[in-house]
Amino acid sequence: MRQTYVPALCVTLLLLLLIAVQAPAPAQGQDAPSAEAKERAALYAAADIRVMTPGVVNSSGLPDFAAAYTSETGKKVALTVVGMGRIVDAITTSNPPPDVIMLPFELMSTLALEGGVLPGTFTPLGRTRMGLAVRAGAPHPDISTVEKFAAALRGAKAVMRSNPATGTMVARLIDDVLKRPEFAGVNSPPSSRGEGGQALVRGEGDMAIQTICQILPYKEIELVGPLPAELKAWIDMSTAVSARAQHPDDARAFIRYLLRPESNTVWKPRGLERFH
Repeated sequence: MRQTYVPALCVTLLLLLLIAVQAPAPAQGQDAPSAEAKERAALYAAADIRVMTPGVVNSSGLPDFAAAYTSETGKKVALTVVGMGRIVDAITTSNPPPDVIMLPFELMSTLALEGGVLPGTFTPLGRTRMGLAVRAGAPHPDISTVEKFAAALRGAKAVMRSNPATGTMVARLIDDVLKRPEFAGVNSPPSSRGEGGQALVRGEGDMAIQTICQILPYKEIELVGPLPAELKAWIDMSTAVSARAQHPDDARAFIRYLLRPESNTVWKPRGLERFH
């Protein structure tokens, strides 16, 4: 099979291009866009493949795939990262529309039933697990069982987490875990800005619960491990071609590229476990 690796300088340049074309989906009530935002939007509109994704997939290596695909095929890939709380609305209303979409199974299933997915393209992508993070260099507690995990959390001064008031699936899932009786007495304040892992990076608290793929990018914190399997603290992600896609054939080709067996060399180290 053809290798996906490209020279380091090429990857760097392509990633800079991808950053330039990443354009957040428009939200109601925003101020008039700046000249820079208009330029990004124009580059996004002109892309051969427009991808809309939540942060968990983007953090799992999606920009690397986009850069390598552009290098191999010449097709320009633009990535738009949208929070899970509003991504479905963005998929169905944003203009120009996305071609490739990434969503949790539940949201993709609902969207497919409502006619928002091109038939035959709804495809499992992988599982992203919640993990426990500590500050870099701090001891790693034993969290191999629910009981040991709960004891480790109770021993922390503060366990940071994403704010469930934001409505994101990650924040709600972590909130549901911490509401279990085993975790009574745990001090787990929601982050006032950003994710739980980002709060720990800023020096807030001494532990954090966050998706593994959103822990690994930060050198200031370290992954202890995934939460115990009994807690079912994970999100299963999927991908599809949007029913509104303007480049459906290119979108199908890019999805096939993401799902090749050798793609696991990128996904797995970034915290996304592909389904077999």
